[in-house]
Amino acid sequence: MVDAAIEAVREHGPGVSVAQIAAAAGITKPVLYRHFTDRADLQRAVGERAAEMLMERIYPVLAVEAEPIEHVAAVIDAFLGGVEDEPQLYRFVVANPAEPAPGAEIVEDVRGRIGALLATLIGERLRADGRDSGGAEVWAIGLIGLVQAAGEWWLDRRTMSRDALTNYLSALIWGGIAGVAGLDAPTANADILRLVPNPHTATGTGPED
Repeated sequence: MVDAAIEAVREHGPGVSVAQIAAAAGITKPVLYRHFTDRADLQRAVGERAAEMLMERIYPVLAVEAEPIEHVAAVIDAFLGGVEDEPQLYRFVVANPAEPAPGAEIVEDVRGRIGALLATLIGERLRADGRDSGGAEVWAIGLIGLVQAAGEWWLDRRTMSRDALTNYLSALIWGGIAGVAGLDAPTANADILRLVPNPHTATGTGPED
């Protein structure tokens, strides 16, 4: 039923009705409500599946050994890729004006998981260089908020390519961290996206672009 709900969201948008979701699942609304107490409960279940889909994009790029700036760029690109591929699903979970509350805790959980991963990576790099790692967690959380806000703006505007947005955000974020921590910063015209580790090309088992 969750898979059917996702298909219905893709077809009808974030304002999809429960009746449309039930029809996509080939059942009636009363049957649907035997499994979900209300629309908000269904929206949470869809949000949990969407979160899993996003993390499936992010975990592989963080598992590749790389420099912190490469991981930053990879997370940005993975998030934007998820938004680009599933715009209606993203709006249904995160930016649905009719039911904003049910997905809030899921969004916070995803932020926390990604933030913890990035904080560990950034902190390890700072400590390896003999520098203070106290700001690693707050930088990681700030990074996530910045990228989410920019991603939502980009989803509506599309005034630049995903590659360009990834480059701009990566340069801004790592440039700021490097400036405070005294690490090597990217040059203003650096093509950061070329540094993004691609687990598919590394293993040769992923889908073609």
